[in-house]
Amino acid sequence: MALKYLHTMVRVKDLEKSQAFFELLGLTKTRHYDSEAGRFTLVFMAPPGQEECPVELTYNWDGDEGLPSDSRHFGHLAYGVDNIYEMCQHLMDNGVTINRPPRDGRMAFVRSPDNISVELLQNGDPLEPAEPWASMESSGHW
Repeated sequence: MALKYLHTMVRVKDLEKSQAFFELLGLTKTRHYDSEAGRFTLVFMAPPGQEECPVELTYNWDGDEGLPSDSRHFGHLAYGVDNIYEMCQHLMDNGVTINRPPRDGRMAFVRSPDNISVELLQNGDPLEPAEPWASMESSGHW
């Protein structure tokens, strides 16, 4: 029996802010579906050239009362990047908090507007430790 990865779904409270966050990471919208009857919107976003590996942003028009506010039941999304320092600087320049800085030149964590943890991993070998990252403290939880 063959198994094929389809997507990861996360619930979002503000679709525009969430789309903007994932666009900062470099993902693009690959599909959009509105269900009038179900009162929800689905937006699929993936890295260019990797449309088979999307994250599905699920927005419920009437809200998500009763869901945990921390989203920690989910875990995290992980993306490889060509230069972790440049990506973290780009995110910071656009108002994203780096919760776990890439002190080791290899790994960082950030959170989406909906508190979803996103792990960033340096493609290939870790970069040499560099400032300001090497001495930057973690912020919040990730």
